[in-house]
Amino acid sequence: MQDCVEACMTCHTLCEEAMSSCMQKGGQAQMQIMRALMDCSETTRMCADMMMRRSPMATEMCAMCAKACDMCAEACMSMPDDTMMTRCAEACRRCAQMCRAMAGARM
Repeated sequence: MQDCVEACMTCHTLCEEAMSSCMQKGGQAQMQIMRALMDCSETTRMCADMMMRRSPMATEMCAMCAKACDMCAEACMSMPDDTMMTRCAEACRRCAQMCRAMAGARM
């Protein structure tokens, strides 16, 4: 579980950094990407919190988190030449994989 919590927090951090990067670029950032980043950032933080306190809803949250991470990774890869977005997509993919594994496990 600790590995999943760390993957969630890493993903959260990189989503926040990617949002900041997108805002600095101004018009280049599409709203769809920003929404995916915001959703993923909030979901990963909440998922990590729920796992750490061993919430009975953590398993369901992990499943939702995996979906949010998959959507965010896809959105980030719409800007493949941007290294920040590529790093964020990689973190999202890893987090999705870890959360899917946790969603299949009992907490």
